[in-house]
Amino acid sequence: MEHKMKIIETKLKGCFIIEPIVFKDDRGYFYETFNKQKFKELTGQTVDFVQDNESFSSKGVLRGLHYQEGEFAQAKLVRVAQGSILDVAVDLRKDSPTFGEHISIEISSENKKQLFVPRGFAHGFVVLSETVLFLYKCDNFYNKQSERGIIYNDKTLNIDWKIPKNQLIISSKDIILETLEKAMQ
Repeated sequence: MEHKMKIIETKLKGCFIIEPIVFKDDRGYFYETFNKQKFKELTGQTVDFVQDNESFSSKGVLRGLHYQEGEFAQAKLVRVAQGSILDVAVDLRKDSPTFGEHISIEISSENKKQLFVPRGFAHGFVVLSETVLFLYKCDNFYNKQSERGIIYNDKTLNIDWKIPKNQLIISSKDIILETLEKAMQ
């Protein structure tokens, strides 16, 4: 019997939560973090990842909400190797019935969940644990000129980041991002 990872499509079409099969024994554990063939079979999506990124952050660090526009848009497959985050994806596809809606999911080294964020979405996360080691694959290269963002506390998005505002650590670049309304003009 072949073990299959669990794939759950969120309310945002094309955005999937992935729960891999973890094989544990007295030595530790093993799991496949990505398999292109299985991913296509289970999601119907063909994706060619070209870049892997890693970030390390402390509790309260909020990174986001970021996206690249136009031909440089990126799909991402995100996971956590150590610690835990609240991960957020926002649908920016103007022709989508869920435009302007978001999902949030806790991803941790314990639950080993992953989130596939398709092109046309903004993405961000906040660190819930003391520190986090965050890993993600991208299907397009980073391009500084096409980098955009939405302010984390946009009132129309109304995202609950699960951390009090006075405990958030936000970069000077992210604190001045535009609202969803302005970014979509």
